[in-house]
Amino acid sequence: MAKQTAIRLPDETYERLQALAARTGRTATYYIREAIEQHIEDLEDIYLAEQELERVRRGESRVYSLKEVEDELGLGD
Repeated sequence: MAKQTAIRLPDETYERLQALAARTGRTATYYIREAIEQHIEDLEDIYLAEQELERVRRGESRVYSLKEVEDELGLGD
């Protein structure tokens, strides 16, 4: 089931979106959905990376050197 939401866009962004929709014959909704779907994974990855970085800074997560990883995987010289 699809859910509906509302957003506010700056006038310039709204006008660009409307122009794109008119030029391509697609709806503005299509492009809004496409933009969200294409970028939400990146946003999730950034959020998780920031959380992990904070854990590393607090000393709660261990950091491994390249040498340690190579040795563990048998990739060393």
